[in-house]
Amino acid sequence: MNIIFDLLQVVVIIIYSYLEALVKLFIPVKRKSVSGETVLITGAGHGIGRVTAYEFAKRQSKLILWDINKDGVEETAEGCKKLGANAYAFVVDCSVKEEIYAAAEKVKREIGDVTILVNNAGVVATADLLSTQDKQIQKIFEVNILAHHWTIKAFLPAMMENNHGHIVTVASAGGHVTVPFLVSYCSSKFAAVGFHKALTQELAALGKNGIKTSCLCPIFINTGFIKHPRTRLLPILEPETVAKALMDGILCNQKMIFVPPFVKCNLLMERILPERALVALNKILRIKFDAIVQGEKKKD
Repeated sequence: MNIIFDLLQVVVIIIYSYLEALVKLFIPVKRKSVSGETVLITGAGHGIGRVTAYEFAKRQSKLILWDINKDGVEETAEGCKKLGANAYAFVVDCSVKEEIYAAAEKVKREIGDVTILVNNAGVVATADLLSTQDKQIQKIFEVNILAHHWTIKAFLPAMMENNHGHIVTVASAGGHVTVPFLVSYCSSKFAAVGFHKALTQELAALGKNGIKTSCLCPIFINTGFIKHPRTRLLPILEPETVAKALMDGILCNQKMIFVPPFVKCNLLMERILPERALVALNKILRIKFDAIVQGEKKKD
């Protein structure tokens, strides 16, 4: 009888959740304030990291900016200061665990506890697997997923003590669907999505409901991260568009943020369409970018 009651409870929750989602289509979701929050963004020297920092600066957050590029991260900090925010630039190589822990200790000692952590730093190698160097594969996983473990281990204890905080994982649509010549990158982003989901469940199991989590999953972005991306149907996004969607998701405590939102339809098709249909769909999409294939540059 207990299992029947539990199943009925699940059905009620499902119905309630769909009704709640329907209501939210017509009633704006209340957005939280991030004014005064201490925000750390990795990979803040360019691209999504930079424009996300500007979004927080506009809302008067205190910014701690990490990047391996000294000039880039200092330029971002100056931009944040011009918007009226306090900003601190740190040169950190997120592929090195010891640098992450050392920088984290310096941040806590000199600035204070981080309340919003945005794990944005990322690297990519656009090549077929056999043409991808071992050191490139290692770097991809060190930055795209292992660094998330080290930053969160450094800053989560204070969040847990106060039961307050927000952890943001910048993943990719490539963490849900795969693309040829991005094997290592997609693998690392699948890991990042799984990490976000597992951490979210773990925080709930520990009763730390004051610590929110969000995961950003955009399609190709016009940042130069991947050279000359183009598709037949999907748009190439501008960094400002993605950063605004990310900020909106953070302010609404949204768990999974797809940009554009219709990417969710692709995930559904991955699960319900037969393999032949998916192959045909990929041919229609014609996803292409510059890649190294068997030692030669190829636009694929």
